[in-house]
This record gives sequence, C-alpha cells and structure tokens, in this order.
Amino acid sequence: MNRPTLSYVHGASETPLIGRTIGEFFDEATERWHDNEALVVRHQNIRWTYGELRRRTDDLAAGLLALGLEPGDRVGIWSQNCAEWALTQFATAKTGLILVNINPAYRQTELEYALNKVGCKALILSPRFKTSDYIAILSELAPEIATAEPGALRAAALPDLSTVIRLGLDRTPGMFNFDQVTTMGGAADREKLATLGPTFQFDDPINIQFTSGTTGFPKGATLSHHNILNNGFFVGEAIRLTDKDRLCIPVPLYHCFGMVMGNLTCLTHGATMIYPAEAFEPKAVLDTVQEERCTALHGVPTMFIAALDHPEFKDHDLSTLRTGIMAGSPCPIEVMKRVQSEMNMREVTIAYGMTETSPVSFQSSTDDPLDKRVSTVGRVQPHIEVKIIDTEGRIVPRGVPGEFCTRGYSVMLGYWNDDEKTAEAVDGAGWMHTGDLATIDDEGYCNIVGRLKDMVIRGGENVYPREIEEFLYRHPKVQDVQVVGVPDIKYGEEVCAWIRLKPGTAAEPEEIIEFCRGKIAHYKIPRYVRFVESFPMTVTGKIQKFIIRETMIEELNIQEQKTA
Repeated sequence: MNRPTLSYVHGASETPLIGRTIGEFFDEATERWHDNEALVVRHQNIRWTYGELRRRTDDLAAGLLALGLEPGDRVGIWSQNCAEWALTQFATAKTGLILVNINPAYRQTELEYALNKVGCKALILSPRFKTSDYIAILSELAPEIATAEPGALRAAALPDLSTVIRLGLDRTPGMFNFDQVTTMGGAADREKLATLGPTFQFDDPINIQFTSGTTGFPKGATLSHHNILNNGFFVGEAIRLTDKDRLCIPVPLYHCFGMVMGNLTCLTHGATMIYPAEAFEPKAVLDTVQEERCTALHGVPTMFIAALDHPEFKDHDLSTLRTGIMAGSPCPIEVMKRVQSEMNMREVTIAYGMTETSPVSFQSSTDDPLDKRVSTVGRVQPHIEVKIIDTEGRIVPRGVPGEFCTRGYSVMLGYWNDDEKTAEAVDGAGWMHTGDLATIDDEGYCNIVGRLKDMVIRGGENVYPREIEEFLYRHPKVQDVQVVGVPDIKYGEEVCAWIRLKPGTAAEPEEIIEFCRGKIAHYKIPRYVRFVESFPMTVTGKIQKFIIRETMIEELNIQEQKTA
C-alpha cells in the first residue's frame, strides 16, 4: 500500500542565508551602490543616493547614542511614511537599538499599552497625521512633558519613556527635534558607533511589531536582524529585483510589507525605494509610477483595485512596470488578472505570511504558470519548512486542508516579555502555528482556504474581534457583544458587532460607533451594529460566530468573493 504524499515542503536552495547584521550589510550595500538612487520621497521632495542615505543614517545613529541610548533599548516610531522612518529603521539597526513600530492609527489607549508593554525609552513621532494629532494625544497621556527638559521626561503613565523626538521644524516643550538629533553626535559617538557594530550578533532582536491575538491585547512580535534581512532578500529574489529596479512603496512602513518587503528588499538588491505619499492615495501611486519610471509596485488588493478603478487610470503610462507583490489579504483572482493585463505587471507575484514569520513563507514566482499565479500563494520560500497538520498535530496528505505551520530562519524570537503566548504560538520543535487553514497540492503550490481564528482582515489590516469586544464591554449599556467579519467588495471584510444591551436600556447603532471614534483605530470600528436578544450557541454554550456571519451575509445580500 502506497503512503500518500504528505503536506510537507522545504525550500532547498543553493543561495546561502545572509549571516550578517543589518548594520554590517547596510554599510557594505551603501558602499557597493554608493551612487545609485536609494530613496525618493515624493511628498518631501527628497532624492538621496545610497551614499547620502549612509551619511544621514550615520548622523542619526551617532545622535541617538549622544542621547544616552544603549544597545537593547527600545525606540518607538509613530509616524506615516516619510524619509525619517527609513533613517530611523537603519540607524536603530546600526546602534543595536530595538525599533518598535507604532501603528499610525493607534489612539491613546493603544499607544499607552504599546509603549509600556515593551518599555520604550524613546519615541520618535510625527506631529500629526490625517485626523490624529499625535502630539496632543501624547501630551494628554503624559502632561508632564510640558515642563520637562528634553530627554528627561518622567511621566506617571509612561514610566519608561524619557526621550521624545518630534518630526518637523516647530518646537514643542519637552521634545527634541529630529533634525536636531542628527547634529548631536560628536567624535566619541561616531567612534562608539564604529566599535559597537562588530559586537552585535545577527540573532539579536532588532524590531518589535504589534500583532493582536484573539485573547485580547496586542503582542509584541520580536524579530532579529537574521529574520528580516534574509526575508527581505529572498522576497526580492522571487521578483528578480536588481540594482536597476525602482520599487513604488505605498504600503505602510510600520508593517513588514513596507519595512521588510519594501525597504530591506531594495537595500539587499541596490534598488530604489520610492514613497509616493504619506499614506496610500491611488492617484499619487499612478503619478509616481509614471513620473519615476517605476518597475515594481507593492500593495494589498484594495490598493490595486483603487488604482485600477481611478477615473484617470487610463491617462497614465504604466509601461515601465514589470513586477511587484500583492499580499496582506486574500487576492481576488479577477483583480490579479487585471493587474497583469492592464498595469503591465506581467511578473506580479502573490505572497503569504505573517508578522511572526518576518513575514513571507510562500510566494509565487515570476515564471509560474498564469493559473498558479492567480489562484495560489505560490511555493515555499528558500530555507523555510512548512507542514499542514490536522487537529491532532499529524501532517495531512497533499490537498487536504489543515493548519499551516512553518519553521526556519524566519520564525520570530518570540513575543516580547510573554513566554506563555510564545509557547502557544511556537512549539518545542520550533514550528510556528499560524492559525490559518491551507492546502498544498502535488506540485507544492499553497492555497490559504480559511482561518482557524476569527481574525478579520479589513483592507490589509488584521482586526481581532476579541480586542474590539473587550473595548465595547466598556460601554455602559453593553451586556454582551460578539464581533465578526462580513465580506466587503472594497475592503475584503468589514467589522460587524452583535450586541445584547443591558436590561432596561436602549441604543442606536450610531451611539456605539461614536463611542469608538477617537478611542480605537478607525479600521476596528464596526461598520455594522445589530442589537439582538441572544447569540446562536451550541448545546455546550459555545457561541457560533459562523452563524452570525452567515446571517449578516443573508441580511445584507452580500455575495461571497472568490479569492486566492
């Protein structure tokens, strides 16, 4: 009796892993491609070569050391896409500081939790972005900053935070200016910078990104030099990136998509990083691709849809485009076909991954057959193992759905200061349990078919129902609440809350939505609110969220979208 082929694959490769820190690699890359254009930031009118990027990064790195920051200290960055974000990413890596990505959509409660969870000693922030006044939010959280000397903050609500650095030219009491910090480093600081580099190991933590769980508060996925430098490199290899390529990066830098698959992918290949705007704007992307002669473009499906459907789409020359990556949420097959045919991205690829795996585990190749490129997430990345398991932990045969587990250089070091959650995610053999349901076919192509957890993916943002439920429980009229995702043509999914009100109370949906505004990130605010007497349950009392979802699909007359 022949045993069926099991759903286990590994990325055998003759290309070795990079065994250096980001700082070491950065210095070599900026020397090698010294005169190549490294960074173009359209909204800031910035155009730097790799040599200029190196000079400015070293200035900032020396300034951070002059502030008294030491290797291992956590430095948060709370900002939209800008040149300072890239400088901070590379400067913290060179100084051994751990960069903490703060979501630009965070509000006061989320900011407080993030800074305190990982003990941020310094915070670099933009003055404002869209409807968020970051300085006002921080000042409300830490009013002591108004009378503090810069670098000497002592705030009751943020006990670890001592240094705040703001972007822009205006002055704010208690804060350094970013440009001021870049001039603070003296000869001793530069000497220290030079001697520190060789003491770092590539397995040292270098980045913390918050990723929520179904059990409540966000967890700080801690990533090493080795994790993200190698992932950035192999992602670039999959799209055949070279030092002649110009990558348009409209995705947020605080995500792995921006800082790893964008910035580090370019750094490892000598390509040009191009930021079209502070945040995604379809016309800015189209203008940038045309005027900067971009050869590659990244985005989540909603971004590509917005560009394709823009009224001026056909007025733009996108003939220079060749490749790029669509990822972040399920990729509709028809959208992939339009991107290939109408945007000239014949070699566009799909990638699948998660923050905890740096992020990419599977990616299609530029020469994969068309049907595989539009209907799967490709094959396993080099040096990575993947298995699909059943509920008993046994590997299933090819084509059978099960939980996607991955192991290798890309798996995070763990969740910051949370051994229990780390142990739940990464087992004793080093396998990261993703919670996603997938199949692997006989040729090794993977299909993501669902999620074990109830996570909602709205416009590429991971939304965790429990986190929203916990927040809504604070409303004085809410007795019980269940949050699910329902399909949405524009965003992939939208958030829906079913609420049981306390006896004797009444409310309107807008009251609940208004309660959320300004307190939780906009993408977490429920689009749909329904008041119910009870929830569908099993005989054992477990709530059946899939019935809530199905009921809403029927009520709203939503057609499920077929996705890859």
